[in-house]
Parts: sequence; C-alpha cells; structure tokens
Amino acid sequence: MPSRQLHLGAFMRPASIHTAAWRYPGAWSDANFNYAHLKRFAQTLERGKFDGFFMADHLAVLNMPIQALKRSATVTSFDPFILLPALAAVTEHIGLIATASTTYNEPFHIARKFASLDHLSNGRAAWNVVTSGNPHEAMNFGLEEHAEHATRYRRAREFIDVVTGLWDSWADDAFIRDQETGTFFDPEKLHVLNHEGEFFKVRGPLNVARPIQGWPVIVQAGASEAGRQLAAETAEMIFGAGGPIADCRSFYADVKGRMTRLGRNPDHLKVLPGAFVVVGDSVAEAREKRARLDSLVHYDSAIASLSIALGHDASGFDPDGPLPPIPETNASKSGRERVLEIARREGLTVRQLAQRVGGYPGLAFVGTPQTIADQMEEWLFTAACDGFNIMFPYLPGGLDDFVDKVIPELQRRKLFRTEYEGRTLRENLGLPWPKNQFFEPEKQMRSSG
Repeated sequence: MPSRQLHLGAFMRPASIHTAAWRYPGAWSDANFNYAHLKRFAQTLERGKFDGFFMADHLAVLNMPIQALKRSATVTSFDPFILLPALAAVTEHIGLIATASTTYNEPFHIARKFASLDHLSNGRAAWNVVTSGNPHEAMNFGLEEHAEHATRYRRAREFIDVVTGLWDSWADDAFIRDQETGTFFDPEKLHVLNHEGEFFKVRGPLNVARPIQGWPVIVQAGASEAGRQLAAETAEMIFGAGGPIADCRSFYADVKGRMTRLGRNPDHLKVLPGAFVVVGDSVAEAREKRARLDSLVHYDSAIASLSIALGHDASGFDPDGPLPPIPETNASKSGRERVLEIARREGLTVRQLAQRVGGYPGLAFVGTPQTIADQMEEWLFTAACDGFNIMFPYLPGGLDDFVDKVIPELQRRKLFRTEYEGRTLRENLGLPWPKNQFFEPEKQMRSSG
C-alpha cells in the first residue's frame, strides 16, 4: 500500500460552486434548497467513503447587481445548523462541516451549536472558521462595512480560544449520573472559563457536555498572511485555494513549516485544495462538458462575479481590453490576488477573465478517471496537498461520475480508503484527540464501538 492516501472533502455550498451548474442538461435545478436531493447527495458521498460534506455559508445574499443575482442558484440556502443535523440522521460516517463566521457571531453560540452537532452526529462535526468577506454581511448586523482585515483576524484568534475553552468546560467523565445518591455530575469536573480579552468577555461554562471528539475538527480557508498564521496556530484542516501545483507546494510547505516552528506536528493538519472535477470517458468528452457548462454562464453574472472577486466594481471596464490596475480593498486579499494572477499569467481580457471567474476559476481536473487519478497522485506525492476538496460541475450527474468512476480508480491504486477507519471524523482524518485544557489526566481516546 502507498505510504500516503488521499483525504477527500466535498464542497457542496450546499450544491455546486459553478454558476451555471443548475442550467446544465439533467441537473436538478432546485438542488440547493431541496432536502430530498441533499440527502441523496450526502448518502452518495458516504457510499464513496468521502471524509466530509462541507457546507459553505454566508450571512447575506451575494452582493452583486440584481441582473446577475437573478441568475444565481445560491441566492438562498439552508442554515447549516438546520441542514447538517438533518443529514446526520440519515448518514453514519461522513463528516459534517459547517462554515460559521467569527465576525458576526458570538463564541458561546458557536461553541454550543458545534458541540450539539458533534453529539447528534456521534463525533462527525467540524467548524470552518471564516472572518466574512461579503460586505453586505456587515449591513445585516448594524454596520456599514466590515472591520479592518487585521482586526477581523485578531478577533478570530480570540474567538477560537474562547470556543475551545468552552468546549473544555466539562471533563469527559463529569456526568456520573449516580441514581442512588442523586448526583448527576461531579462539581470538581466543571470549569468556569471567565474569559476577558480584547473582544470578548465570557463567563461560561458551556451548557453542553464536552463534544464526542473533544473538540469538533477546526477547519480554515484563508490564504492571506493572517490566514496562514491563523491556520498554522489553530487549524486541523485547510480548504486551500487550488492553483498551479508549484504555488500549492509553496503554500503547503509554508503552512506546515509555520506549524513546526510553533511546536505543532505538521501531520496534524490536512491541506485540501479545492479541485473542480469534470469526468468523461475520454479527455475530449470531459473538455466538451466543461466548455458546455462554461458557455451557460451569462455575462451579467460573469462580470458581477469578477467584481466580487476583485472587491471593486468591474462593470465599467472595457470588456475586450486588459484588466486595468485595481486598488487595494478590504475584501478577501487571497481571492483577489488569485484572480489578478490568472489575468497576468494568461493575458486575459476583462470578458475572458469574467467568464472564467463567473464559472469556476480555480484548479480543475478535466479528463478520464485515469488522467484525474494521475494528477491527484502527482499532487499527493510531491507535497502539494494531503487530498482535495472536490467540487462537482453539476448535480447529480457530476457527483455520480466521481463516485462511480474516479473513486474505484483511486481505490485500485490504493490511494483511497475502501472502508472508513473509525466512527468519528477525527479518526477518519488521522487527527489526535485534543487534551482538555483544564482537567488532567484526561482520556485521549473514546471508544469507537
């Protein structure tokens, strides 16, 4: 067996990331808001032995002109904390990963929700930590604009400390439930946090028992300097931005190197760049599928997506000219730089760049199961990643193609599991159980029976 195997997440958002996915022939156009469809997707992913179902989330409608917004299938979606518990009830192994903002939530809310999800799913919860990028989110919470980028990341760092402190409110064996004496829990195994910091003052304790996994898995996606440092300090999984393999090798080495300098084991972080995968019986067929999909992206939508990515209104740019200089903004820095790099590297016009961004501009594997497996194998064994966060071009067909054709090829090469390693997401990812900060000695593993 190879010394390394891939980890695979599924970026579902909760359906596809591609703007035109809902228009593709045979696609379920209502998938983003149809529980029966989403249940079927989660169960198909579990049949394929995926590590996790990842649900992106935003606390605002996408900030784009109405002529573009009217073409978006993601204009509405379920609250992750409603959908994922429902999916937990109809699955047994797949991880359930939800995005929750540290800018527009309070730590106690988030600690309680993820602890509850971890118990309801028997240890399959993960928290994707974001600082929010959509400026309209600020407007939904009484503000005119986001806090400054560095401030958002300082808040996020303290937010994580508070949440993990709350998860450790109770020792694993605090609840003795002694019916004879009438003692439900041991008061010596309850910790009151009493946190006071720059952004938060939180007494605690959490009114949910310590999660099944100790802590739900911490996931991060930022690629800026502040994002990389936050990931190195706190994350156990990174959903990285896919790009040229050399850039991803550099990112992988940088974040893992930061972990080593901080005294963290770099194996305790799984780096999964996003990969848009289109499967065909031939490379030509796969490319034809991708071209057809991209052709369904309307220019109104394309230019709006470009504006979001740049953090700057692009609607007045000459569509057939080069991208003009773009000023610095308070939007996502890493996403903006990726788009600027694509324009520089390929010499794209504004129209060409908009069409690329309006569909999906990142890393794509477009080919047969064999060529896709070849590429994934190269990435895994040249220190570019620990696996991928798979994005499907349309649903259900693109998902079915991957599970029914690519997964067997990866398994044939012994690059991917044939059975889940354990019951919890931590076990399947090969991550350690976190020690309780306040109680020693602490049980480091729970029974997986």
